[in-house]
Amino acid sequence: MSITVTTWFLEQTSPADQRPAAEPPAGVRVVRAEVPSPEFSRFLYTAVGDDVGWRDRLPMSYEQWRETVSRPGVETWVAYEKGTPAGYIELAAQDEGTVEVAYFGLIPAFRGRRIGGHLLSYGVARAWDLAERRPGTAPTKRVWVHTCSKDGPYAMDNYLRRGFRLFDTKAEEEPEPEPSGSWPHG
Repeated sequence: MSITVTTWFLEQTSPADQRPAAEPPAGVRVVRAEVPSPEFSRFLYTAVGDDVGWRDRLPMSYEQWRETVSRPGVETWVAYEKGTPAGYIELAAQDEGTVEVAYFGLIPAFRGRRIGGHLLSYGVARAWDLAERRPGTAPTKRVWVHTCSKDGPYAMDNYLRRGFRLFDTKAEEEPEPEPSGSWPHG
């Protein structure tokens, strides 16, 4: 069985495009995971993306995860609520001053609690100042992200409210995703 998946590609082309979200609830903070860890990265990826069909990284070996999260210009920023991981944003510097928001989202139990807008705002600001933390990296000229119809119902609105603009759309037939086995889906 297949489903039609629409993918939207969005961008900001200036730091002035940013529109920060309101402050999150008390007890929420965003911290950079400064020590690349395949285990922690895989935990965040499956905890955030399992119910929305993230599967592209699951076949990766430990070494492939390590290489991915250790690559220069890759940063993982984690939102915590009262010490518990709530979600993350992974930034990936690309050529000519482009930074991709490679992954972004919240663990299901933390969705709808005003954390996602704050995490996205904070992460995008870090995309714009990434060169300040990475000597030899070109200054950021563009930040881009893609989201799709499998993502949560508020994903697109969050990107638009943070100042992203649509630059491309694609629709493709895909096999209906099978649960990865992290948790039963109902």
